[in-house]
Amino acid sequence: MDSRDAGSWGPGLDEAVNVLRRGGLVVVPTDTVYGLAAEAFTPLAVAALRDATGRPAGVPPAVLVPDQRTVDGLCADVPAPARALLEAFWPGALTLVLHAQPSLAWDLGDDGRTVAVRMPDHPAALALLRRTGPLAVTGAHRTGTPASGRLDDALDVGAAQLALDAGELAGGEPSTVVDATGPVPRLLRAGAVGLDALRRVTPVLDLDGAGGGDAGHAADAGEAGDAPGTDAPAPDRVEPAS
Repeated sequence: MDSRDAGSWGPGLDEAVNVLRRGGLVVVPTDTVYGLAAEAFTPLAVAALRDATGRPAGVPPAVLVPDQRTVDGLCADVPAPARALLEAFWPGALTLVLHAQPSLAWDLGDDGRTVAVRMPDHPAALALLRRTGPLAVTGAHRTGTPASGRLDDALDVGAAQLALDAGELAGGEPSTVVDATGPVPRLLRAGAVGLDALRRVTPVLDLDGAGGGDAGHAADAGEAGDAPGTDAPAPDRVEPAS
């Protein structure tokens, strides 16, 4: 359904909400690439999402949220550096890995101790999220193929009951993923938000654990040199989220 004109979103969003509530999958536009979405609290829908894209077990999808307030309902003990990054880059192309609230009744396909969250900067996606709440979303592409900002590529996955058509997306590059479970955030996957931009907000360790600016001093003090928690996914287990 065409979602390029906000004045015509109503029927498309209504149908998308209905599909998701029935446990179906919907292709949604984001500010980076097209994503394949499922209701985050419906385990069978999340499993169908993983099967449709060929994601291996133990690699959970990211969770898209409509606003920053939702993070406190999903995540426990959000540290100050993470909040600074949220303030600076949300809505936008930054995914943060945080400790999940232990009381959450969901199954994203892992041990449930951490969750990757993002607030996309796309009006149609945000309009949908405000109606559905958190959605489990992965790039709408098969494992081993690149993510895409073209709807035709997303539809090749072939599992969605509905697609919200926003035309060709301007982003085209997946979100940056940062592990914020430890004392100093650590880059897990390079993406649309550069490391230098992150470090202008707060110290962030590089993919190899190297610091920059103040992060280097924290590492020297023994605060950032430790692994950021065994709960955090290793770089090769980061879901290529939208």
